[in-house]
Amino acid sequence: MFELVVETRRKEELLDITPLVQRATAEAGSSGKACMVFSPHTTAGITINEHADPAVAGDFLAALGHVVPEGQPWQHLEGNSPAHVKASIVGSSVLVGLEDGELTLGTWQGIFFCEFDGPRTRKVWLEILS
Repeated sequence: MFELVVETRRKEELLDITPLVQRATAEAGSSGKACMVFSPHTTAGITINEHADPAVAGDFLAALGHVVPEGQPWQHLEGNSPAHVKASIVGSSVLVGLEDGELTLGTWQGIFFCEFDGPRTRKVWLEILS
């Protein structure tokens, strides 16, 4: 297993971690068939989306903000209930195929770490699957 460390700078943001994941999968060589990218956090997620236009990430966060508004009467005392709900909606992992150690993503696709309770230092775990 590989562990990546990512630093988030805002309360909510999408970080394109595709280059970090690609470096790690290249280190593993061409023996794997897929890479699982996993967030071990309850207030962050992982998704695949367009990474050519940074406006997509902003639209993504805005849409989640409409679905899970901050001003609800949340019961969780820590005050970050929206982050937990958003992380569950997005999901904690993605599975990406590998071919000769390279990620098999579409032309416009990138892998994003989704921060919903930052800024923080976070971990991303990668598992190369045979």
